[in-house]
Amino acid sequence: MGHDHGAGHGSGTTAAGHRGRLAVVLVLTGSVFVLELVGALISGSLALLADAAHMATDALGIGMALGAVTLAQRPARGRRTFGWQRMEVLAAVGNGLLLLVVGGYVLVEAIRRIGDPPDIDSGWMLGVALVGLAVNVGSLALLRSGQRESLNTRGAYLEVVGDALGSVAVIVAAVVIATTGWTGADVVASLAVGALVLPRAWSLLREALDVLLEAAPKGVDLEQVRDHVLGVHGVLGVHDLHAWTITSGLPVLSAHVVVSDEALADGHGGRVLDALCSCLGDHFDLEHCTFQLESPGHRNHEAPVHD
Repeated sequence: MGHDHGAGHGSGTTAAGHRGRLAVVLVLTGSVFVLELVGALISGSLALLADAAHMATDALGIGMALGAVTLAQRPARGRRTFGWQRMEVLAAVGNGLLLLVVGGYVLVEAIRRIGDPPDIDSGWMLGVALVGLAVNVGSLALLRSGQRESLNTRGAYLEVVGDALGSVAVIVAAVVIATTGWTGADVVASLAVGALVLPRAWSLLREALDVLLEAAPKGVDLEQVRDHVLGVHGVLGVHDLHAWTITSGLPVLSAHVVVSDEALADGHGGRVLDALCSCLGDHFDLEHCTFQLESPGHRNHEAPVHD
């Protein structure tokens, strides 16, 4: 006996509700990239150029995220039984890889300039960085609520956090250059920007890869799940227990549940299914569960690879 409970494989995803905000942030980020690129060329600041490159990568990443969210709204049909919802996770992987590349480039270029920093126009550098910081703060306000719910939106949020911190580093460097004339501050700020990018890029990439590798969702301990399933009246055993994530906000679970012959004979299978779904939904926030109810003797007919 099989049973599926919870949300269907519809076109709605957690990130979809924040698509408009992602679009606004994309426009803002692209505008700041152009401004910082021009400012870097005029001022000669590597830190500003690094932040501009970071902005360009973030704009591309947010554009990918926005495209993935749009694709994820397409309905499930044919061979794609979950639709395009996994595209959000693939976009998050792309964002993480792009951030790693940009962070590495900035660090290498900054190291190359150590001992030979060029002349810097601190006035342009400071003015452009202040505008960039103001835009980043506005973008963070737009994405703050969505980053708790969606992996894709969280990726965009982390990108903007890095942009804001990068802008702060550029502002500090510009002030130091303007007051002391020490242009080495630009190299230090560049190293700081690169150091900010790499850890968060790895964090995002690791989380997205966990989804692709179908690791158990965060907060879901399969041993605890097994204990709860075995605690349902009439359940004798559970095997082939799997939990994974399709996309942000859509954890799923499947299991073969061994039920006593008495419960099956008395027609209580439906009661057992309702109890299982209620238990896992309440304790583990797993609303999309698929169970196969089996009699005690059925396992002898299953393949030996089942666990």
